[in-house]
Amino acid sequence: MIEEFKNNFIVQVIKEDLASGKHDKVITRFPPEPNGLLHIGHTKSICFNFAVAKAYGGRCHLRFDDTNPEKESDEYVQAIKEDIQWLGFDWGEHLYFASDYFDQLYEYAVQLIKLGKAYVEDLSFEQMREYRGDLKKPGKNSPFRDRTIEENLELFEKMKAGEFEEGSRCLRAKIDMSSPNINMRDPVIYRIKKAHHHRTKDKWVIYPMYDFTHGLSDMLEGITHSLCSLEFQDHRPLYDWFLDELKTPCHPQQIEFAKLNLEYVLLSKRNLLRMINEGIVSGWDDPRLLTIKGMRRRGYTPNGIRHFCDSIGMTKKESSIAMSTLEYSIRSDLENTCPRAFGVVRPLKVVITNWDEQKVQDIECAYHPKDESFGTRSVPMTREIYIERDDFMLDAPKKFFRLRPEGYVRLKFGYVIQCEEVIQDEQGEVLELRCRYFPETFAGARPEGFPKVKGIINWVSASHGVKVETRLYDRLFTVPTPGKDVEKALSEWLNPNSLEVVSSYVEPALANFKVGERIQFER
Repeated sequence: MIEEFKNNFIVQVIKEDLASGKHDKVITRFPPEPNGLLHIGHTKSICFNFAVAKAYGGRCHLRFDDTNPEKESDEYVQAIKEDIQWLGFDWGEHLYFASDYFDQLYEYAVQLIKLGKAYVEDLSFEQMREYRGDLKKPGKNSPFRDRTIEENLELFEKMKAGEFEEGSRCLRAKIDMSSPNINMRDPVIYRIKKAHHHRTKDKWVIYPMYDFTHGLSDMLEGITHSLCSLEFQDHRPLYDWFLDELKTPCHPQQIEFAKLNLEYVLLSKRNLLRMINEGIVSGWDDPRLLTIKGMRRRGYTPNGIRHFCDSIGMTKKESSIAMSTLEYSIRSDLENTCPRAFGVVRPLKVVITNWDEQKVQDIECAYHPKDESFGTRSVPMTREIYIERDDFMLDAPKKFFRLRPEGYVRLKFGYVIQCEEVIQDEQGEVLELRCRYFPETFAGARPEGFPKVKGIINWVSASHGVKVETRLYDRLFTVPTPGKDVEKALSEWLNPNSLEVVSSYVEPALANFKVGERIQFER
């Protein structure tokens, strides 16, 4: 893992800090908000934060940013913990919540007031937006900015005591309303929110803002390197300002990296929740969303996801990763770790006319073509079988090596068959094939003078196969970058065929597999 990190700009900073003695170990953190489930975009940060800390002799904390009580819940907390553990990471005893620090954060806010660096604001949020200015013009000071320290302390205490209505007052940092960085124009650091909190219950009616909570929580935990996505780059001066003004005993370093953008998906929790609420998908575990729960349900492996995150690296340049890159990482892992079995997704019946109606032949088949340790299973062959509908074509082109009228194909692990008759309905739909088999061709045998057969197809006994419901998932959107226009994505770019449910047949051995076990169908 360290070798994979050697050209990483973040790792270079870490190496220099360790070499200079600035830090003797690396402590990172992953700080999700428990207002939804984790998705593929989060895995990049999870994998890197945990792996780089371990690689350089440190640790990674899991800290829930639970400062917005109306949208957060214990259910999300438990689901996020489960997802991170499923990915293969462990925070040990270092599980924290921003709410652990509410008392300390309140005292830090009081300290800022006493330093003359914070004040209670009476302007509404709409008025504050007007006073804030924009990128072309500076903001202007609030008429309440010059309140005395004593007055601010009294009002802030009344905010805490619940004496004011939501939206009527807030606490702001006193920095610079003319700063070119809008985040530094007297940001709000506490707001009134009379909501039940999933951990602190009804103790608090004021809650700290993320920018205030973030750096101070890092400091309280002794985080050395606070790794964030690029959207927080303009917030770094504010992160540093709080730590500097409060003269905290340590000062974590915030470093930003490009977040993971993947083609054909929307990844923000806001958009995911909207699609769930509007019934576009079935829930947080819908495989089309690429949440960790959805990917797990889809059969993706933790190792494949970790490999994907390693392969895309850490840079400062925003880019969109091709879906095929993720799919390649998953397939590469499944290739070596997943057993194979027969499954016919869209079945077409084949009657083997010269096979005895009562005969059942059990064929010993390997679970993996390259690894004997997977073992074998017995697959029954009978007079009537199912093959994939796509493995037969009436008017097949020259290089179609599967089954056609009068053509030959080999049933994997079994015999060569030849199509002698095609039964169709009045509309020309193929209903059934009548074929003959060649006993002398079993298990790859080719008698002298027998035609060379290139095609090999999978199959399932019609009488012994297990009928199952198969869900076929495709990409949720028809364009690679739907996030550029969310409204259009949800109205025009949705793929109407992103989920297809069909009746299929699988070999009997699959009935013994447990929920969550992965199988690849032979093709």
